[in-house]
Amino acid sequence: MYGFYERILAIDLGARKFEISRVDPLVYEKYLGGKGLAAHLLLEMNPAGVDALAPDNHLIFTNGPLAGSTLWGSCRYGVYSKSPLTGLFTESYSGGRTPDAIDATGFDAIVIRGACEQPTVLTVHPDGVDFHAAGDIWGMETYAAEDAVNERFVKAQYRKKGAVVIGPAAENLVRFGVVENDYWRSAGRTGAGTVMGAKKLKGILFTGNRKRAHADEKAVKEFSKEFMAEFKDHAAANAYRTMGTPMLVKMTNTAGAFPTRYWQDGSWDQWEKISAEALIAKMDPSPHACGKCFMACGQLGTVKEGRHAGLKIEGPEYETIYAFGGLCLIDSIEEIAYLNDICDRQGMDTITAGNLCGLTIEAARRGKIDDTIDYGDVDAIAGLLHRIARKQGIGAVLAEGIKHAARLWGLEDIAVHVKGLEPAGYDPRTLKGMGLAYATSDRGACHLRATFYKPELAGMIAPEQIEGKAEMFLEFEDRLTIFDTLILCRFYRDFYLWDTLGDIIPRVTGLQADEATLRKKAGAIATMIRKFNLREGMGPEDERLPKALHTALQDSGKRITGQELEIMLKDYYRLHGWDEDGHPPD
Repeated sequence: MYGFYERILAIDLGARKFEISRVDPLVYEKYLGGKGLAAHLLLEMNPAGVDALAPDNHLIFTNGPLAGSTLWGSCRYGVYSKSPLTGLFTESYSGGRTPDAIDATGFDAIVIRGACEQPTVLTVHPDGVDFHAAGDIWGMETYAAEDAVNERFVKAQYRKKGAVVIGPAAENLVRFGVVENDYWRSAGRTGAGTVMGAKKLKGILFTGNRKRAHADEKAVKEFSKEFMAEFKDHAAANAYRTMGTPMLVKMTNTAGAFPTRYWQDGSWDQWEKISAEALIAKMDPSPHACGKCFMACGQLGTVKEGRHAGLKIEGPEYETIYAFGGLCLIDSIEEIAYLNDICDRQGMDTITAGNLCGLTIEAARRGKIDDTIDYGDVDAIAGLLHRIARKQGIGAVLAEGIKHAARLWGLEDIAVHVKGLEPAGYDPRTLKGMGLAYATSDRGACHLRATFYKPELAGMIAPEQIEGKAEMFLEFEDRLTIFDTLILCRFYRDFYLWDTLGDIIPRVTGLQADEATLRKKAGAIATMIRKFNLREGMGPEDERLPKALHTALQDSGKRITGQELEIMLKDYYRLHGWDEDGHPPD
């Protein structure tokens, strides 16, 4: 079948064995690859109700059918499991150069179950997998661990190689540990790295020389050439290349949607100090790209002055700036870069970490905990990040996630999360479609499943509109679900529209790919994942916003009411063909 290897590698860590098997071609036709294939395998293989940190919880790595091709934005991988943070379906994606190495192993999915007795590194290659003792790598920060894995376990006969690793936070079972690669690239949200930690799996080296066969290789290459000529100098591409995601700091502040002072305000008068312009002035970054990308959105820079002079990092990205700059009121881009670096080295998600620091500041201010942390106190926040990674003191409480901390400290009325996952930096009291996004995302309060902040900020639909909003939202969500089956970068969303997807998919796979067909696939994937979450205990109450987000913003007075959310929710469920509580038909 074109575009697929039709090979699955199943690894049993406890038995130190592997098996190479095939999937029914009808599965590829129905779900494509990537997210669709992984969700199918997870629903089929995971025992119902399994603890996310138990050996029987499966961890799945995939590429999409576009992987290894010349197609722009396709150098990405996905990782899937049951989340130790939310207890529900988890998906996370990362770019860099490593995805090409994952693809070169020649598998559509690598499925890992069981747990190692001792710290282990795997080498995955076209013939299977090798197991390596990794006791001396266990405990290393992520950069050093990645270097060690890449240097020690390479197989000389293969040209491509790339490693994914975890840091000390995931080793210590902090529930929002990330999977890192290429130093600064992270499969960041919902704790996939922690699943690796529970399996005593420090890292995986992927290496190989395989390449997918395309239905029309010449047509794929022609498309790639024409695509670059059309879009390389597009305004959106130029903006990402020159400013990266931090350009959103100005946009969200202008809109009053920049979460500030732990979700109490929607803008900050100090935003210019943490903006894209500040990053350029203070760190002199250069564009840094994943493989097969002309966007080059990564801003790779070095702090030029001050106590962190010499610190080299890609970023901070917008979400890290919002989480530490907005929520914690840190008004220095260099200090945010410093906190970003701590999270990267320890292997923790920056959005969750910044939100937990903000919650802790409010807990201290309200006398719920005995701690001297406060807004703007960088050193106290840095110390808290280290305590979380090591599970020391209140860090052990926060390491269990926001639901646990809020319940223990009596702060459930102000804790901001959906399904146990904190939102990204787009306040739904201003951008009301983001309220629907946060409520309905399978993995919790996620901004990426539909990226609906884009049409609301760009004026494609009024942010305050309620009636009819779910229809546009679902169109965005469906298209980006197909992105995740392929697996394509979100920042190409303005370029890969339905007709373009309908053009490239047949060239790669030979499968029919008109909009109606693709939306049917997207709906089938959404329903499958919803069934997984319902099986794992998700109820209607989990798809609501927290009380804090129904409280008016203090600076603008904007709010989203429960009734407004209900209207959007009911429309969304109806459009999916689910009942009024979001249950699919049997």
